[in-house]
Amino acid sequence: MLGIPLSREFYERPPLVCARELIGCELFWRGCRGRIVETEAYAEFGDEACHTFLRKTARDFIAGHPPGAAYVYQNYGIHWLLNVLVKSREGNGFVLIRAVEPTHGLEEMSKRRGLESARDLCSGPGKLTVAFGVGRNEHGFDLCHDPARTFYCRSGQVEVQTDVRIGISKAAHLPWRFLERDSLFLSRKPIGTSPRTGSVS
Repeated sequence: MLGIPLSREFYERPPLVCARELIGCELFWRGCRGRIVETEAYAEFGDEACHTFLRKTARDFIAGHPPGAAYVYQNYGIHWLLNVLVKSREGNGFVLIRAVEPTHGLEEMSKRRGLESARDLCSGPGKLTVAFGVGRNEHGFDLCHDPARTFYCRSGQVEVQTDVRIGISKAAHLPWRFLERDSLFLSRKPIGTSPRTGSVS
């Protein structure tokens, strides 16, 4: 059973807090479903890897949308990536959904991805958007508006591991990547020299 959809208040916190606490939550999208096992945080200010560092459109997006809005962009002109906007007095930014453990709708996801391995269906930010059918039309979509396209609260405790962000050339040293410890569905194993762990419930 699905739990409770995440409220607007969940996203009214800094990027690092939301990125960590999204681990173990569920992504539900038009019947397909999975547990979030990997995220990355991006800060509006002082983060060279964030779109806001160079793109006025990203800064305008933050100013013009509520926390909980989907920020969907095309990476290298190929893959659509799903992010969620978070806003707080302590700082604004985005949380990138990097990997999901698929749990329901695997047949539909497999058709979209053209493969059968559940382990590989959503083991990357571009893979999961294809599997879930997330694209450019969801850019700006309010994830707090429709229970058929949103995130749901986690059930139970999960052990979260902190690592450095990957796939970027700037600010790559920041430990702003969050993983479900020992998950088989990650986009990449931890690569940091001294990753930190901790449980959240």
